[in-house]
Amino acid sequence: MSRPELVAPPEIYYGDIEAKKYTNNTRVQQIQADMTYRALELLNLPPDEPAFLLDIGCGSGLSGEILDEEGYNWIGVDVAPSMLEVALEREVEGDLFLQDIGQGFGFRPGSFDGAIRNPSRAILQFYPTSDDQIQLITSIAQKAGFGGGLVVDYPNSKKAKKVFLCLFVGSGGQQIPKGLDGEDTEVQEGRAAFEKRREKSGKKDKNGKRKGMKDKDWILKKKELYRQRGKESVPRDSKYTARKRKPVF
Repeated sequence: MSRPELVAPPEIYYGDIEAKKYTNNTRVQQIQADMTYRALELLNLPPDEPAFLLDIGCGSGLSGEILDEEGYNWIGVDVAPSMLEVALEREVEGDLFLQDIGQGFGFRPGSFDGAIRNPSRAILQFYPTSDDQIQLITSIAQKAGFGGGLVVDYPNSKKAKKVFLCLFVGSGGQQIPKGLDGEDTEVQEGRAAFEKRREKSGKKDKNGKRKGMKDKDWILKKKELYRQRGKESVPRDSKYTARKRKPVF
């Protein structure tokens, strides 16, 4: 099966039907989750500090949902209108922009990653088809003034291999993170080792129970976001907001 980018440009290939098929595919969902967690790990952002992230090629918001769960504010850009339509239907929390990154961004420098004390980083995951492509993209990044390099996870695995371009800006003697190593046996049920570690250390409350994502603060934030987007029929806030209802027999 040909890769989508070899068939047609993304804004054409991902029409209404393909965009929904892509989003509803459970394997794609798992791959997107794994790559997003890994990208956050490579970013190495300060823990327990707010950060404002840009999701380049956000598609239908699968990666954005992970950013929501991890507590980040984010903006997503994509060139495929149908993918963004699906993201809107799924009511992702990030703001979405239809934009071709090849034409540049309209954001002011320094808009993203509010951790002032840390030099900025960008983690870009891509699928090179040749060594020439790798050489081209790394040389362009260097000419643009970025530091960093490539991180390759599972280089000996055909299915699990992932290539990340880590770009650094600013001083601080940053080092390129090490890639994850191993064979297919280290990636079971489509989940990499770092994902398993994350599951073991899941967010828990003081009683040792996993925190629910949809508490009152989450619901109030979601409703306010809908109001800002001009969505109609958003229920008013009251003392009953987020209160659990008794089961009806």
